[in-house]
Order: sequence, then structure tokens, then C-alpha cells
Amino acid sequence: MEITVDFPGGSRVDARFESFTVCTDQPKEDGGDGTAPAPFEYFLASLATCAGYYILEFCKTRKIDTRGVRLKQCVERNETTHMVEKICMEIQLPEEFPQKYSSAIIRAAEKCSVKKHMENPPAFDINVTTWD
Repeated sequence: MEITVDFPGGSRVDARFESFTVCTDQPKEDGGDGTAPAPFEYFLASLATCAGYYILEFCKTRKIDTRGVRLKQCVERNETTHMVEKICMEIQLPEEFPQKYSSAIIRAAEKCSVKKHMENPPAFDINVTTWD
């Protein structure tokens, strides 16, 4: 997959791939206009939506209605470095959800490929080229 990044002005940075454009900005307090989420917010959202996808597929496979099923994600940051130290996910299930699947739905969420990439991060190769 190839992603092309453009700089449309201000603190905005847009990523284009396939037929999509992901627009980012910085919060006003960080010099941006706050017109879109910051890149790191997309990263955190990708963790939650990825886990959510596996929860959805788990339910679809078992013909379990997903109405009332929610995933809540919170992050805990180091007060000194401001780096994320812990990501907490809470799968909220309605009372009618079959209790026998409580452990299994956690295992489904843990299959998230974004999470797995964080556990085994890829190598980065950053270089500079020129073009016309």
C-alpha cells in the first residue's frame, strides 16, 4: 500500500491512498485550526475501530445482535513524558448478550492487527529523495 502525504496549509497534513483522503490538523492550542483530528488521534481510533471490527465479526458469525454492544477505549499517559503507558478497552455488553461468550469476545478483540503490530513493531526506513 502506498500513501501520499500532502500539506494543504496551516498545520494540516493529508494522507491519500486508494480513493480515500484522511485529513489531519492540530488542535488550536498546538497551533492548528482544529479542523480535523490530529494524526495520533487517528492512531488511537484505529486501535479501537480495529478491535471493534473483530467484535463485530465475532457477533456476525454467531448471529448475535450488536445493538447495545459498545467498545470504550481510554488511554493512560505518563505525566512526565506524556507518552501513552496503557490502553484500556472495555467491551460493554447488553444484559441479553450470551454470557457464555464473554471471554471469547475479549479474545476476538485481541486479534486486532493494529494491536499486533504494536506488539511486534515493524522497522522504519526513512530517507530523502528529490523529484521534479
